[in-house]
Amino acid sequence: MAARSRNTASTRVRIPRRWLVAPVLLLLASAGLADQPPYQHGISLLHDLKYAADFEHFDYANPSAPKGGTLNLSTTWTIRNFSGAWGTGVANAAGVERTMDRLFTRSADEPSALYGWLADGVALSADGKSLFIRLHEKARWRDGVPITTRDMRFSYDVMGATSLAGKTYWKSWVDAFEIINDRELVIRHKDVFTQSNLLALTTFPVRPAHYYADRDPGEATLEPPLVSGPYRIAAFDRNHVIYERVEDYWGQDLPVNRGRYNFQTIRYEVYRDATVAREAFRKGLFDLFLETDVRYWVDAYDIPAVEEGRIRKDTRSIRRYIGRARALVFNLRREMLRDARVREALTLAFDFEWQNRVFHHNSQRRALSYFAGSSFAARGLPSAAESALLAPYRDRLPERVFTQSFELPRSAGWGPHREALQRARRLLAEAGWTFVDGRLQDASGQPFELELGTQWAWAKRVLLPYVESLRVLGVDASFRLLDNVIAVKYKRQRRFDVFLIGHDLVNPPMGQLHTYFGSEGAGRELGGNLAGIEDPVVDTLIELAQSAPDIETAAVACRALDRVLTWGFYHVPLNTTDDERILYWDKFGHPDASAAVYEHLLDGLARVIDIWWVDDAKVASLTSEGRG
Repeated sequence: MAARSRNTASTRVRIPRRWLVAPVLLLLASAGLADQPPYQHGISLLHDLKYAADFEHFDYANPSAPKGGTLNLSTTWTIRNFSGAWGTGVANAAGVERTMDRLFTRSADEPSALYGWLADGVALSADGKSLFIRLHEKARWRDGVPITTRDMRFSYDVMGATSLAGKTYWKSWVDAFEIINDRELVIRHKDVFTQSNLLALTTFPVRPAHYYADRDPGEATLEPPLVSGPYRIAAFDRNHVIYERVEDYWGQDLPVNRGRYNFQTIRYEVYRDATVAREAFRKGLFDLFLETDVRYWVDAYDIPAVEEGRIRKDTRSIRRYIGRARALVFNLRREMLRDARVREALTLAFDFEWQNRVFHHNSQRRALSYFAGSSFAARGLPSAAESALLAPYRDRLPERVFTQSFELPRSAGWGPHREALQRARRLLAEAGWTFVDGRLQDASGQPFELELGTQWAWAKRVLLPYVESLRVLGVDASFRLLDNVIAVKYKRQRRFDVFLIGHDLVNPPMGQLHTYFGSEGAGRELGGNLAGIEDPVVDTLIELAQSAPDIETAAVACRALDRVLTWGFYHVPLNTTDDERILYWDKFGHPDASAAVYEHLLDGLARVIDIWWVDDAKVASLTSEGRG
């Protein structure tokens, strides 16, 4: 895909799609190099690259940012050990991501572009089946040993031995892995590379083969491992971990890293209770807090430090994840739930507006699309392009897929939503359910019994009002709160009727479509397609989206898919991915948000660690005014 720099925005040079960069390393068979095109600095299969080969830094990073200072954070993760499963302390933004270099990094101001990190070159063969990767000649482990393709192969083997899920994923599409020399390798795909395959390279953990020559990478240990990234573990115990910036980090001058990783020290303290953590932040014991409960955002921060500007409140829409943050999934293996009219009736019974007013201060938005918050979401009536994709399947789809925009009736947020409940009762009657003595029953007299399950205790306040609405319809509804172990068993064995799940998708979503909606995912014990959707039309639209030559074509296929799924009523849609609510003590400098849209893919914690810095003048001001 073509690349352009900010200084040459009017120039748009097209690079053939076959030359794009790709993503992962695995088990490959030998093959000739005659099909290798020239190496490029980055890749996207869906759009032109924003940054040219000679770019100096990402627009959302400040290359003049000062280095130094301490960022104090909290975490709910205990520091257990440094086994091969994680190996870097806290399993979040400052851990795996900042101590272990990856082959590629994803830019935060483009939909799906990857640029070299450990790799300084990547090339995709003309047939799209072979990905060539060249490692940076300066790449080094912390002990000075060069990072080579031997480490890549070792890392894949370790992942297969320590992670069944990881092994299954890679084996599903990697045909062979071939080492060309110490710096070059090629990955052979069973079919052709997709954007989701490329994105996998940004998360593949590279491990030092020589370090583990006499160690078991899967064995629990309290010895921090050898790493190669911009931070290393300086100290830890069960209640805290300290990451220290590596002064002579080999990759500090790479364009993808300039202006990033500015804190000298990042310290995590473990707080297992959110209430305690909230009070510790207000007292000034750490610097930043992500508030995920809107009740506290509204009511808990009327304090002098906020009124005086010593604590800043910031709300942002983050587009890293899109769609439905939460949804109730119907188990299509239940006979009564195979009827779309029944699923629609049960969907109508959920009064979102009432719950939003009572529980969420009207802060939530209902996710009427599986791709809400993105250009992949269906809006209005189908476009000509969408209609063309859907037309061959018209006899297998509800007519309103073509003639109506998907909507759900909105209540006033006060009292029962009678219109929706009356409509729901008519649908149930059409499906053969009779209202007798206040209860629904089928033709044989069997009652309509429905159990709502979840492992999240907080969801009780969301689901119990829904249970009451279902009982008004005559459904014998109940609620079950499960512990985490039993919840996994319930989902594995499909013992639920309706289950509350997280259902957001990575942006762009094409790489997850098969997992969440494809027939091949319906039979898996665990996975995104918990409902058990098996629809050839859905499968075809997924294939069209994943094989699209550009992001515009992929978006058309996703919108068509969105219409088929929403009118199928496979889930009760709840809220969209929420705005991020962040509070921080005013000690930081950060890039001007108006100068670069850097919130596209960076969430709050990653944004702070990546591109903020300590402002010494602000620190001095906080100290003189009294922080806590």
